[in-house]
Order: sequence, then structure tokens, then C-alpha cells
Amino acid sequence: MINRRSVVKAAGALAAAGAIPVPAAKAAPPLESGERYVDVPGGRVWVDVVGGGRRTPLVVLHGGPGAGHDYLEPLGDLAEDRAVVFYDQLGCGRSDHPDDPALWTIGRFVAELQAVRRALRLDRCHLYGHSWGGWLAIEYLLRRPRGVKSVVLASTSAGAPEFVAGTKYLRSLLPPDVQQTLDKYEAQGDFTAPEYLDAVNVFYANFLCRLSPYPAAIQRSFDILDGNQVYAAMNGPNEFVMTGNLASWDRTAEVRRITEPVLLTRGRYDEMAETCTVTLRKNLPHARTVEFPHSSHLAMWEDRAAYRRTVSSFLSTWD
Repeated sequence: MINRRSVVKAAGALAAAGAIPVPAAKAAPPLESGERYVDVPGGRVWVDVVGGGRRTPLVVLHGGPGAGHDYLEPLGDLAEDRAVVFYDQLGCGRSDHPDDPALWTIGRFVAELQAVRRALRLDRCHLYGHSWGGWLAIEYLLRRPRGVKSVVLASTSAGAPEFVAGTKYLRSLLPPDVQQTLDKYEAQGDFTAPEYLDAVNVFYANFLCRLSPYPAAIQRSFDILDGNQVYAAMNGPNEFVMTGNLASWDRTAEVRRITEPVLLTRGRYDEMAETCTVTLRKNLPHARTVEFPHSSHLAMWEDRAAYRRTVSSFLSTWD
């Protein structure tokens, strides 16, 4: 959930409440590394397969919505013995940018993920969902897809209302003048004033990424989000004010139906407040939590070596 202003044929869209079709039963060929485009409902998405090996591939679901895969590039560290599949979701990055607000729904993004799996013939895979990507992973798993060996839900929550409540608590820890600036401009409905954006950046420096300056890959994701139609339609102005169609999204009561092994990761200073992780841990039947002590929302950068070891060990256990 980050914001900043400062070809292969695939299956069509799925029914919103229906089960996801099973990929072809015959053995899939080796997954070829490199870039390609995949047809998905609404357009084409850019896919990059990094690395390879005999271990089960990992499919990476980036945040935003609309941020692109760039800021998750450290997950390529996991590609020593398995393929890591990055893709830019429709409407961002190197993928098509259709001008059609009707496309920006969580159900269509679920269908997009399945289209990518089918196109790459990923009969078996692990899933990694960060932030909004974790919401997408949860929604996908509730459709009961076959062949998902395990899931990493990174810095995410079971619902948008709990996430927003957490950011409001965290901003109460900021200096009073910063809080006053945020309150002032939000009351005016002005989310673009330079003074307001400066105050938002104070929040980000504490709870989004504590590295300064930002690595180039993180900056690219911020730039992708600037004026992004997907983010505006699904989220709204920023983390504090959700007015998009995700504002009421909440699967707290349903996540107990997810039976795959789950690793929950978070940073100690994460903008996904600790209550979000606690709720997931209480409701997921097969989950464990790892917190990274030097990190905020981007632990794959801030605690990079420890993060790689933790995720690699978890995936290897469930290959």
C-alpha cells in the first residue's frame, strides 16, 4: 500500500464466487527464464522469470495496487535453486495501461493471476503476496486453486478497515505538527498540497521504508504510482484515506478456510500495524509469524539477508 505524487493465450475471467479451474494435469515443461507478455482479462501483462532449478517456482504479487514489481526485486535472491516469477499487474509498469476503470476490481486481478499461471503452465507454485499483493493472494486462495504449495503473506492484513485503523494509530505517534498538517489538509480534501505531501513522507520515512535515500528500484515503484489509475480507483488518495473499491474489503471471517501453509512476515515498524498480523495469525489454521527488527514495510530491503534466509527456508520446507 504505497503511494507518492512528490504472448500466450490464457483463460478468460472467472466467476466472482466460483472455484478456480485446475491447470492441465500433464507435466509442465521446464519454465524458461526471461521476459515475455501474457494475455490476461483486459490486456497483456509483462512477466519476467528469474533463475530456475528443480524446486517449486515462486510467483510474486506486488503491492500498490499499481506499484509494479520493481520494489520487490530483492526477492530475486531466492532464484538460486528455483524460478521466481515477477509480473507487473495490468495498469502499471511494463504491462498494458488500458483506460477503463471497470477493470480495476479484485476479482479481475484474481483472474489475471490464474491467467499467468495457465500461460506459464505452473501446475505447482508457491505464492508471495506483499501488502495489497497479500490481499490478492488471500482472495485467490479463497477460490481454492490447485497446486499452491505454500504462501508468504508479507506485511499485509485480512481486511482494509483494520489496515486503515492501524495507519491512523501509527500516525498518532508522529510529531504533533506533522499530525496537525495531515489533519488540516484532509479536512480540506486537499491531498496534493506540498506541505501535506511532506507530512505524508514523514510517515513513510518511519513506517514504509527507513532507508535513505531510497534504492532506485523502490523509487521506480513510487514513480509508477504517481497518478496511477489503478491506485486511485481501488485505494484512493493514500493509506489514511481509502475511498476506492477496496475500502470495505474484509476477509477476516473467511481466512480460516485457507489450508495452505502460511508464513507471515512483518517489520517491527511496519505500516501494517502489528494488530493486522495478529489477526491473520489467530485466524489462519497453518501460519507462523516472523518479525524483522530493523524493518518497516519493506523488510526485503531493510533486513535483506535475514529476510532471504527466512523465506528460502520456509519455501524449501514445503517444496
